[in-house]
Amino acid sequence: MKKYLFLFTSVLLISCADDDKYEDINRDPNNPTEVSADALFTSATKSLFDQMESTNVNTNVFRLFAQYWTETTYVDESNYDLVTRNIAANHWTEMYTNVLYDLKDAKSLVESDNKKAMIEVLEVYTWQQLVDTYGDIPYSAALLGAEDPTPAYDDDAVIYADLLVRIDAAINMFDASGDAGFTSADVVYGGNVAQWEKFANALKLKIAMRMADVNNTAAQQAAQQAVTAGVFTSNSDNAIIQYEGSTPNTNPLWVDLVQSGRSDFVAANTVVDYMNTLSDPRRPIFFDDNVSGYIGGPYGENNSFSQYSHIGDVMHDPTFRGVLLDFAEVEFLLAEAAERGYSVGGTAESHYNTAINASMADWGVSGVDAASYLANPSVAYATASGTWRQKIGLQFWLAMYNRGFEGWCVYRKYDAPVMNTAAISLLPVPKRYTYPLREQTLNGTNFAAAAAAIGGDELETPIFWDVNNGGGAGRIGRR
Repeated sequence: MKKYLFLFTSVLLISCADDDKYEDINRDPNNPTEVSADALFTSATKSLFDQMESTNVNTNVFRLFAQYWTETTYVDESNYDLVTRNIAANHWTEMYTNVLYDLKDAKSLVESDNKKAMIEVLEVYTWQQLVDTYGDIPYSAALLGAEDPTPAYDDDAVIYADLLVRIDAAINMFDASGDAGFTSADVVYGGNVAQWEKFANALKLKIAMRMADVNNTAAQQAAQQAVTAGVFTSNSDNAIIQYEGSTPNTNPLWVDLVQSGRSDFVAANTVVDYMNTLSDPRRPIFFDDNVSGYIGGPYGENNSFSQYSHIGDVMHDPTFRGVLLDFAEVEFLLAEAAERGYSVGGTAESHYNTAINASMADWGVSGVDAASYLANPSVAYATASGTWRQKIGLQFWLAMYNRGFEGWCVYRKYDAPVMNTAAISLLPVPKRYTYPLREQTLNGTNFAAAAAAIGGDELETPIFWDVNNGGGAGRIGRR
């Protein structure tokens, strides 16, 4: 059972004087506030979900990078300007300070193996997200505060290898017959250890498949182990947070789309055109019907809010759930694994179909409409055009709508679907975030070494696993 955020509020009312300041808990790693492990765990969990859900252009532009949405009046971000609003630095700070530091402090306060394992799963998730965003990052020397204020950067592929070790340790630490771990403080699974084990195995599968193009042997071993141990098998397993109807526990989308009173986003022509071509039944949910039919704004252009399809009503609901990992994602990963010949059970086609059905069900599409969609020759696995990468990549990307970071990763990994060039900057979709500008000033030596190691601190420098679109080929040689 998913736990509601009123539990989060109650934990913090016990632990701190001002519940409106919960996001400031333990912000200074050198002078931490005296708070409980429960409060720290909840705070870190919510900070992680909030950051991944947000569409505030100062902190999260992943929906733009995935070309699900585009902007109206102010279009710097959809033209891939990360500097003007210091986006890269804000994301870096949120993930390191408000997620990882809180999780580290929580871990130092607990003795329960189940609690430690839950913390470790969220840590691994966050570290993978940071690697997939920037490439090489401070890792082994990070989170030491005054002990090492200028940490060296670790190689992104080396970090990935260690994340597999760490997720295995977490999986082995879980004990469903032991204590419940975090209970009321767990706003994801409410202390259900078996669900956390599934989440950990699904995350292991995700890490494995992301690196499959550069280390197929390790990826196959890890993926097969994860499936044998047990990954998500339905939408009821999804790692979600249930937001509430009033601040400060609303979905951040509501803050940016409704409470702000602004009209900054419309659906991008990139996603709308693909879905129109396929007569995708998710369109009435993903988009509003404010215009005749569904019309996406040209990506990166100054778009009139009234002339293009708005974001769907469900994403304006303050209680709309947040997602870290879901069943559809797992099934698309298994479709790829089957194509690669991994022993994961089923066929690529069966996993592909299950993934699409899972997405349809999660968004409230009827079984009849989902079946009709899968019968479309342009969708059906046997008849859809393109390679397996293109087939899986397109449907995977469509299913990750509103999970902009995953959509961006799908595009970079599968090189599908074909994206638009930003209308004003004429730039292609970036391969990564550039490092925060303050790293050049405050951690200059290590920043310079990292930039040189990855091939330049540029938007077009690929992450180590992104090797299929030409630009990534040079990365392998530095290993």
